[in-house]
Amino acid sequence: MTASPAVPAPEQDPAWRPAVTLADLLHEVGLMLGSGSAVMYQLAVWGVGKGVAEHSTTMQRPVDRLRTTLTYVYVMGLGTDEERATVARMVNRAHGPVRGEGYSAFDPDLQLWVAATLAEVAREMWEKIAGPLDAATLEHLYREGWVYGTALQVKPEMWPPTRAEFEAYWERMQGEFRSDPQIQRYARALLSTKDAKWFVKPITPLISLVTRGNLSPAAREVLALPWSARDQRRYDRFWRVVRVVYPRVPRRIRALPARVAMAEVRWRMRTGRRVI
Repeated sequence: MTASPAVPAPEQDPAWRPAVTLADLLHEVGLMLGSGSAVMYQLAVWGVGKGVAEHSTTMQRPVDRLRTTLTYVYVMGLGTDEERATVARMVNRAHGPVRGEGYSAFDPDLQLWVAATLAEVAREMWEKIAGPLDAATLEHLYREGWVYGTALQVKPEMWPPTRAEFEAYWERMQGEFRSDPQIQRYARALLSTKDAKWFVKPITPLISLVTRGNLSPAAREVLALPWSARDQRRYDRFWRVVRVVYPRVPRRIRALPARVAMAEVRWRMRTGRRVI
């Protein structure tokens, strides 16, 4: 297992170790349960949502877009310095055309929000599965997550310096969500059985339920995503089952997607194939 990038550690006894690290979390396939909600949180901020709705090819090539997104997530947390730098350059090239009136993929404030959604949703999914983490581990995980922004145009000083200040930032951003009909249509299409590829259709209703349930009421409202008392009961029941079943899955199986993804990335780099 490759260590995550070094970050300032919480002030602790030198012998202190976090209960989990970013690398540990990335080896848990359960974090994928938050992938849809991370995307939806990103869409809720107008500059990100507009850029995605106008430039994304997810609807045309969903599997490849998922692969490239996971490539960034895994390489930034599990890759070597050289691998992270290589993927960051590729992402910057891909971001070149993503600009329009009022937004740019190179806007560091928008990048900060995207990175924040990746880090925060990962934390939330793990705590839903395994229970609350101690404060020092949360601080450590938060700082490890900075790499998702600082690998691109986000300066370290742009991140709120502590987990508590990040929580205030997260709440403040909820108040900056902005409705847009084009973004709402795109969000609904992502969760629609009608627009899903044939191999995803059978599980699309479950994906939709979990994705919508993971969101804050503010995000659901701005994206015009419905939510009912019945949805809430089904969502709560889903997580009760996950908390019982998931820990019983052997860790080597839970870690398999991350290991396969990193092996594929390294194979693509080694053979000169497209990575991002």
